Amino acid sequence: MAEYGIVTEPQTVRIERVLPGPIERVWAFLTDSEKRGKWLAAGELEPRVGGRVELHFLHSTLSHEPLPKRYEVMRDGHRHLGHVTRYEPPHALSYTWAEQTGAPSEVSFELSERGTEVLLVLTHRRLTTRADRVSVASGWDTHLGILDDQLSGHAPRGFWSTHARLEAEYEQRLPRD
Repeated sequence: MAEYGIVTEPQTVRIERVLPGPIERVWAFLTDSEKRGKWLAAGELEPRVGGRVELHFLHSTLSHEPLPKRYEVMRDGHRHLGHVTRYEPPHALSYTWAEQTGAPSEVSFELSERGTEVLLVLTHRRLTTRADRVSVASGWDTHLGILDDQLSGHAPRGFWSTHARLEAEYEQRLPRD
């Protein structure tokens, strides 16, 4: 398993993480609004293909670090809208991402048991620019770290300091167009 996310196709980033199980618990952190809000974003996720997804990001609930100036627009939160494209509990979940932009991408989570642990494979597709891939890889890597912290019972790492470090690393690691 790679320590960092990788580009698997020209517009696709994949990140793998081994998390503490059981699989049903990890599934709940993907699908339950309250649990998802502890590592990513709260909001409705209708549990069926075609169901609505509404993610309300409020990074101040994930970290007590100050908001960097370049993200001031997100001070009061922001949201992404989408629709479920795959729903197979507790193994697979996919949905469109940021439909409100007019050019949505798609994120998929695949879970498989590894003894008492769970392998999570996150794949984000239709990332049209390298800047999108760097942003998405560093964002997901940061959020997945906080998910691991939550599942492990650790205090969540600082969101913005982790994100800044990972963004710089992905800027160096991901292939240029």
